[in-house]
Amino acid sequence: MLVKNWMRQPAITTDADDTVADAERLLQAHEIHMLPVMHKGELVGVVTDRDIKIASGAGVASGNLEKFRDLLSGIKVKNIMTPDPVTVPLDYTLEEAVEKLLVHHISGLPVVDRQQKVIGVITRSDLFNLILILTGFGKKGFQFTVEVEDQPDRLKEIIDTLRDYGVRISSILSTNERADRGKRRFYIRLFDIDQPSLQHLKKIIKEKATLLYIVDYHNGKREFFGEVENTRNVKQQFRCG
Repeated sequence: MLVKNWMRQPAITTDADDTVADAERLLQAHEIHMLPVMHKGELVGVVTDRDIKIASGAGVASGNLEKFRDLLSGIKVKNIMTPDPVTVPLDYTLEEAVEKLLVHHISGLPVVDRQQKVIGVITRSDLFNLILILTGFGKKGFQFTVEVEDQPDRLKEIIDTLRDYGVRISSILSTNERADRGKRRFYIRLFDIDQPSLQHLKKIIKEKATLLYIVDYHNGKREFFGEVENTRNVKQQFRCG
């Protein structure tokens, strides 16, 4: 997945000579937390809502809104921005964007083309929302987490079993991280299954794989099996949240 397919565009920007009050109005109007700062068509920095809060600390602390606005109107963006910002090329993958955010401890990245022109922005919030989209969280349903031998045919066997019950699969995530040696975990989001079928499906899945847990997002319940997701080798059931 490439940054260019998930970034916010066009980029909302401010100028280095704009006042902080101008930048603050842009942030509020567009409900965003970061602005690329431009000067003579070039990217020269970024400014965030946190930068503005720090710059206007005296007015905010006193609760004096008039003093707050006066402070913001008397400061230029170039005086509080972070210069030489970290950017991400539009043809980078989302994983590379995440790595940049983590390595540099920042909340967002201007997205640039090959001529270093700012064409968009991608932030941590965008990436969190993307996780929800890709995992189908908005559709609720169920998440089955299973562990099987790390062999190509094992996933097909599980999927064929699910399809026999007429369920719809929203997403499948796979990793061997945190799995036992020689094993692989699958996080399967599915929906369109009734409770009687669900109970029977659990028994069938247990015959084919190690069932770690099931989350019922619709009813706010979850069940744990085995000792992988909790420290006791017993089944637990409780309400979400």
